[in-house]
Amino acid sequence: MITLPKTSLNVYPLCLGGNVFGFSADIKNSEAVLDYYFDNGGNFVDTADMYSQWAPGHVGGESETIIGNWMKRRANRSKMIIASKVAKLDSRPGLKPANIIAACDDSLRRLQTDYIDLYYAHQDDPDTPIEETLKT
Repeated sequence: MITLPKTSLNVYPLCLGGNVFGFSADIKNSEAVLDYYFDNGGNFVDTADMYSQWAPGHVGGESETIIGNWMKRRANRSKMIIASKVAKLDSRPGLKPANIIAACDDSLRRLQTDYIDLYYAHQDDPDTPIEETLKT
């Protein structure tokens, strides 16, 4: 394990990206990947509110939902470090405070948790002053 700089978060040195969960990896395959990763020492998973919104019939958040259901089934939330992102969801773009708060609440619900270990912007928002974003 390594400690992320300027945090107390101890993470597996390879972060598992969840961008394909619910898209090219269905629920069964996504959970198999998560099981294998966790069973072999992995504890650091990256996702975002917008993952899978590009797939027909999807609205975004599918990856977070799969990860949340998996953590609930495995009862391992306290052993995981979850990173998620905001700002690229088509239905809620940008980094206005109200958007960040609503997006975070939605991510918490999908992940079935009351905290996200790392939460950051998926992209800059030139229409919102950085100070306004950082205050949120």
